[in-house]
Amino acid sequence: MDSRCSSSVDSRQTGRGVGSLNTTPICARVESYDAGEKKCISDVRRTFCLFVTFDLLFITLLWIIELNVNGGIQQQLDKEVLHYNYHASFFDIFLLAVFRFAALILAYAVCKLRHWWAIAITTAVSCAFLIVKVIISKLLSQGAFGYLLPIISFVLAWIETWLLDFKVLPQEAEDENRLQSLMDATERAPLMCPGPLSDGQFYSPPESVADSDEDLDDKHDPEKVLIQQVT
Repeated sequence: MDSRCSSSVDSRQTGRGVGSLNTTPICARVESYDAGEKKCISDVRRTFCLFVTFDLLFITLLWIIELNVNGGIQQQLDKEVLHYNYHASFFDIFLLAVFRFAALILAYAVCKLRHWWAIAITTAVSCAFLIVKVIISKLLSQGAFGYLLPIISFVLAWIETWLLDFKVLPQEAEDENRLQSLMDATERAPLMCPGPLSDGQFYSPPESVADSDEDLDDKHDPEKVLIQQVT
């Protein structure tokens, strides 16, 4: 009797263990994705915003170097900013980098857009402005910076477009689909996996001690065995 009771208890504990083992990994993965969703910004989007900031700082650094090389920062600021000349000034390329930084950070860090239209506008404006400026202005006659600043600004604008369109948006869409599939799996888990078993399941009534003793006596008494066979 004790062995039967212990086997029924073991079966109930085994059933509970199987149900918990089946549901625990899925729940843990869902909780990990929920924790990721609670972040202010995803890792890949943060990398994109850092590169946009690098774009602005790099163009600013090159412009400051250009001002210092061509006669001093104070004198060149007065010439390129206060007496701005579209054909000879690099100040507008710096303003173009500021425009890209402000538009992209506002769109993809503050507003957290999941569409490419904002970076399409900034890249189109940057490309059009730089191409027209190189054709019309006299930057190419001003030394190495006349080549360097327009080319680097053009390349950085397209790298930002590539990062967003091929890295940020697809990665976030994949993470969202994975989270949705895990949520669906957790909703189906109670139907597919056994839940905690109640005490009434797998219950076998214990045999009485008196009945078991009588059965043993009957097996050892040959006369009673013969009478039962005859009847």
